[in-house]
Amino acid sequence: MAKIKIRPLYIFIALFLFMIFLPGYTKFMELRAKNNHLEEEIARLEQENIRLYKEKDRLEKDIDYIEKVARDSMGVTREGEIPIKIE
Repeated sequence: MAKIKIRPLYIFIALFLFMIFLPGYTKFMELRAKNNHLEEEIARLEQENIRLYKEKDRLEKDIDYIEKVARDSMGVTREGEIPIKIE
């Protein structure tokens, strides 16, 4: 069997390369994780944006929905109705 000699020069070169590339690799991994988080946030915001556009469209066109929202959020009543607040 052939025996491999490990020379101190090889160890020095390996450690030198490790010291050079490790900070860059760790920064790459951090940026990759941040990128994944931001992509998830973008997807969530796009879904929220779609929901809000649908609600906006509904508020512009659906009279019954407008009345429901006004009654629920602002306490609007029709003429002759008596509002009852439950605490």
